[in-house]
Amino acid sequence: MDSSNLMTWSAFKNKLVAHPDAVLQFQYAEGKWVDAAYHITEIKQAPITSVDCGGVMNAWTEIIVQLWEPEGKDASRAMAVSKALSIIEVVERVLPLNPAGIVKIEFGNSQFDTRQMYPGEVIEEGENLVVNLVPDVTQCKAIGRGGDCGPTTQSRSEATLELLATANVCTPGSGCC
Repeated sequence: MDSSNLMTWSAFKNKLVAHPDAVLQFQYAEGKWVDAAYHITEIKQAPITSVDCGGVMNAWTEIIVQLWEPEGKDASRAMAVSKALSIIEVVERVLPLNPAGIVKIEFGNSQFDTRQMYPGEVIEEGENLVVNLVPDVTQCKAIGRGGDCGPTTQSRSEATLELLATANVCTPGSGCC
């Protein structure tokens, strides 16, 4: 997984630590904001291990911050960054979070299906620290490496070849990706 342009947990947390007195706002689409009454309901750490269509194993960790809008929206101002940091502190006392983990924000409401998005720009605007969320995208890692679907020479092992011979997998030029 090419994570070079994605925000790590360490970078995300450092942005929060640098602005403890700010109000934490999340924009999930142009002009669409997570309601000020939102809660951070949980922070998940998900180790991911996958094998792509080229037969290459990939591994990374995601840190998922879940936001929830309660039905009784009674807040006129969003959560302070300091409150978010106190929630993070509680979580990290129980679950040490991987500083290199890729951050995702999980959010949905009645007008926006729940999904995981990446923090894009994090901008200081007056008293607000605004996290602009960008959608996750599907990718073909084999093509991203400059290859095709199906195993590459350097990723082949006897076990992989045996498995591929018996499985219904995509082959180069088949249009599977």
